[in-house]
Amino acid sequence: MTKMTEATYFILAALLDAPLHGYGIIKRAGEQSAGRVKLAVGTLYGALDRLTEAGLVVLDREEVVDGRPRRYYRITDDGVTAVREEAVRLQQAARVVTGQIAVVGA
Repeated sequence: MTKMTEATYFILAALLDAPLHGYGIIKRAGEQSAGRVKLAVGTLYGALDRLTEAGLVVLDREEVVDGRPRRYYRITDDGVTAVREEAVRLQQAARVVTGQIAVVGA
């Protein structure tokens, strides 16, 4: 995976601390992005399917809560590498702009 979308970035970032279920991922991604990322359920599960196929996340476990299945997802080592590489890419891109701003004096 080369450049990733902001939603994908925050889905992976949400899973760095511990496995989460869908609503937990939606909530955590929203918190970590300061509200910029608002994942719809369908968008989240489509992204999780793609991330699973890419080997970046795996299904950690399933449990039934109030008669409904709850799936917990876990980031893989490849997922950690991918989100780390994207964070570095974003830092480098930001440094270009912040460096120019410092030179211009704005």
